[in-house]
Amino acid sequence: MKKSKFAFVLILIVCMCMPAIAQKGKNSLVKQMTTNQFKTQIWNYSSNKEWKFLGNKPAIIDLYADWCPPCRKLAPILAEIAQEYAGKIDVFKINVDNEPELAQLFNASSIPLMVFIPKDEKPTLVKGLRPKDQIEKIINSVLFNTKK
Repeated sequence: MKKSKFAFVLILIVCMCMPAIAQKGKNSLVKQMTTNQFKTQIWNYSSNKEWKFLGNKPAIIDLYADWCPPCRKLAPILAEIAQEYAGKIDVFKINVDNEPELAQLFNASSIPLMVFIPKDEKPTLVKGLRPKDQIEKIINSVLFNTKK
């Protein structure tokens, strides 16, 4: 009897973990970013007070926290966008609890906070959870400067 209970609990745990494992693979195009990576790939605000984007293609940065339900809802939307726009834009995520300096830099008092960074202009901040079609409109108008 104990063996069957153990087997049942083990199967239950594996089944509960499968969606998380599948989601992790789906997010592979969304890159986790640290403060040091931000300074080398986006903007080194320590040495350059004026905004100077260091990337070679437009980017979206998602400032989030693991405990934030709207942030968790936004993650799969951004994973889809990263996949659909692969090669055209970069999508990054920054955990505000792990990177408080970057959270302060963007005044991330409310999360999720998305930073849309066009190649040759200053970034645009968008607070809150947005549906995919609205994010795509922002991508087209802010990152690609087109109306769609």
